[in-house]
Amino acid sequence: MKGSLWLAWRQQRLLVACGGLVLAVAAALAVHYRSGMVDALAGGTFDHCDPGPLYCTRPGDGLPLFLDIEPLRFLGALNIALPVLIGMFWGAPLLGRDRELGTHRMVLAQGVGRAQWFTTRLALAALSTVTLSGILAWLFHWWWQPAADHSYGLFWYETTALSGSGPSAVAAALFGLATGTLAGLLTRRVLSAMAWTLSVTTATTLLAQWLHHTRLLVPPHTYVSRGTAPKPPMGEKWSTGNYGLITASGHRDSVLSCPYPSGAELKECMTRHGYVARFYEANPAGDYWTFQWYDTALFGVLAVALTAVTVLLLRRRV
Repeated sequence: MKGSLWLAWRQQRLLVACGGLVLAVAAALAVHYRSGMVDALAGGTFDHCDPGPLYCTRPGDGLPLFLDIEPLRFLGALNIALPVLIGMFWGAPLLGRDRELGTHRMVLAQGVGRAQWFTTRLALAALSTVTLSGILAWLFHWWWQPAADHSYGLFWYETTALSGSGPSAVAAALFGLATGTLAGLLTRRVLSAMAWTLSVTTATTLLAQWLHHTRLLVPPHTYVSRGTAPKPPMGEKWSTGNYGLITASGHRDSVLSCPYPSGAELKECMTRHGYVARFYEANPAGDYWTFQWYDTALFGVLAVALTAVTVLLLRRRV
C-alpha cells in the first residue's frame, strides 16, 4: 500500500477501526439475545399464539406475552441513523478537512492528480460503508427471523424492521456518505458540512418514512368479504385503518355505518342500508420487498447523483 491509497488509509483507519468495533459489539449482542429468543420460543410458552396483530396472552392471568425484542429495535434504530452518522463523521471530513486546513495543496503538489486523490479516499470510505451497513442489516434480519410477523415479536412494517434492514439500509448509508462528501467540498468547513449533512440526511430519511405511511409508491390491496361472511384474516398484513362496507353499486362507506363485528345485528343493518359486502385495505407481507426496492432506488439514485456532482465540481473547487 503506497501513494494516495496509503494516505487515504492513514486518514481513515480510526474510522475503520470504530466501524469494526461497532460490528463486533452488534454481532455479540445479536448472538446473545437471539439465542435467548430461540430458547424462549422452544420452551413452548408461545405455542398457543396465533399469527396476527392481536396480542397473545398468558392462559393463566391474561397478560400479554412478548419476547425481549427491545435490543433488536435498538439495532434497527442504529441502522436507520447510520446514514446520518456516516455522513457527518466520515463523509463531511473526507474532503472538508483537507479543504479547511489547505493540506490538499501539498498532496496535489506531489504529482497526485485530483481524480486519484478523490477516488482512492472515496473508494475506501464507500467499501467500508457497504461492509458496515450490509453486515448490520444482515445481523438485524438474522436476529429478527425467529419472531418475525408475530404479535410477540416484530412485524415487517414496523419502522425499525422496514427501514433498518435489507438493501435499502446499505443504499441509505451510501447516500449519507455522498451527502457529507459533497457538503465538505462545498462548505470548506467540517463543522458546517456536518450541519448540512445532518439536515439533508434527516430530511430525506423522514421523507422515506412519510412515503411508507402514505403508501404513495406501494398502494394497499383491498380485501372483500361478501355479505356477513368473515373477513379475510389480517394476519401479517399492514392495515391502512380503512375499513368499511360496500353497496351493490360499488359505493364504499365507513364501517361506522354498521358498527357490529358479526351476527344478526350486522346482517340486519347491512340489509337495511343495502350493503352487500365488507372490505378493508392493507399491504400483504410480500410488499416488504416492494418497499425495499423503492427505497433502494431512491437512496441509490441520490447517492450516485451527489457523487457525480462532487466529481464535476472537484476541478473548480480544489
